[in-house]
Amino acid sequence: MEFFADLFIDGEWRAGAEGERFAVTDPATGTTLTEFAVATIADCTAAVDAAERAFPAWAATAPRERAEILRRAFEILTAEKETLAELMVLENGKAWPDAMAEAGYATEFFRWFSEEAVRVRGDFRLAPAGDKHIIVDHQPIGVSVLVTPWNFPAAMATRKLAPALAAGCTVVLKPASETPLTSAYVVEVLRRAGVPAGVVNLVTPRPTGPAVSAMLHHPAVRKLSFTGSTEVGRQLLHESADTVLSTSMELGGNAPFLVLPGADLEAAVEGALVAKMRNGGSACTSANRFYVHRSLHDEFARAMSEKLGAFKVGSGLDRDNQLGALVSVGERDKVADLVDTAVAEGAQLALGGQKSEQGAFYPPTVLTGVEHGATINATEIFGPVTAIVVFDEVEDAIRMANDTIFGLIAYVFGEKGEALRVARRIDAGMVAINRAVISDPAAPFGGMKQSGLGREGASEGILEFLEEKYLGVEL
Repeated sequence: MEFFADLFIDGEWRAGAEGERFAVTDPATGTTLTEFAVATIADCTAAVDAAERAFPAWAATAPRERAEILRRAFEILTAEKETLAELMVLENGKAWPDAMAEAGYATEFFRWFSEEAVRVRGDFRLAPAGDKHIIVDHQPIGVSVLVTPWNFPAAMATRKLAPALAAGCTVVLKPASETPLTSAYVVEVLRRAGVPAGVVNLVTPRPTGPAVSAMLHHPAVRKLSFTGSTEVGRQLLHESADTVLSTSMELGGNAPFLVLPGADLEAAVEGALVAKMRNGGSACTSANRFYVHRSLHDEFARAMSEKLGAFKVGSGLDRDNQLGALVSVGERDKVADLVDTAVAEGAQLALGGQKSEQGAFYPPTVLTGVEHGATINATEIFGPVTAIVVFDEVEDAIRMANDTIFGLIAYVFGEKGEALRVARRIDAGMVAINRAVISDPAAPFGGMKQSGLGREGASEGILEFLEEKYLGVEL
């Protein structure tokens, strides 16, 4: 497979200013796929400069014209969906079904925001005093820096690129160094779709911190959209304060999965399999803390162990495999350490728990006897580990679910009325009720508390890249 492995600045693929490169590896085999260009601070500044030069013309481009470019990108990626999926398998390690699901999800953001580009609403009304007309308009916020993680290299890029471009902003995209090839491919698709030079730029600095800081302090940059850990998010908020940047952040999660008394056990198990194992558990939306009512606990744990024990583990290039590799050996070892700590703290292994020494694989694992507040219960696992806590009273389940600094997503399985009542009391920006997947380009994605700021997707997503402007018109 041919890779795009250079920086993309001002409409051109180019090497970094100092000519350095870093290896991009296949975590399933440890082999080097290619070497990607390292961006210097000067390269990153050049990318922002290019975006600044391109901004006036792109902001003035008719919304319909911007929409048609995004629509063409959607059509290209739809036709090349398997190519996009294979890139993700190679550099991220995920299983083929996960890669194909992400490819479809990522592509939809271009279609959704091609439609939203022409539907930005304003307001016109007479002032209460009758002395003027109040006009409320929107304009593009300006040059935007987009920082994306390694776990969903396509979807996290398109979920930011699409609304920014639809709004009329120009951008600099900085993908994770573990998975730059997917983002580079998406950028190339946008070039083919007709995005003008300078509107979209891609940089891959190493180390990341100083280069991102330089971009955030560039006077042309007015927006930061970041997806990643809460720890890094806090640092970037401090950086953004220096120039009072508008920030959108989707940060860490520690999603509770509640199985209430009276829940349909079969539906809860099937939902848990999807909510836990999507992307191999490497997702901020992954079910992380399982709270199961005592009346259902033993059967739930047995069924999960049985079904997960039948999972086929191996390279995503084998399309029959259901669980691929984690993104790196280091990530594999983090998961293994969490499981070992859980056992040392009193949990019991019902399944798995033994890491592979070949590639960055970790087997499906089920832990029972986990206490609320245990290390694994208080940590975002980012791996295929189901840690089950038993509860007796629904009030206790709600209390434990909310006992975290995070509030991205939660899952509730139970009788529909009770599940809805419980869901409304969960401190999370999103709650899935009797289903395992609710992410949708047409729905607002985002969290409460330290899981982030702002929303992506839906009509709200484009507003993150627009400034509201009030015009008072004399009568």
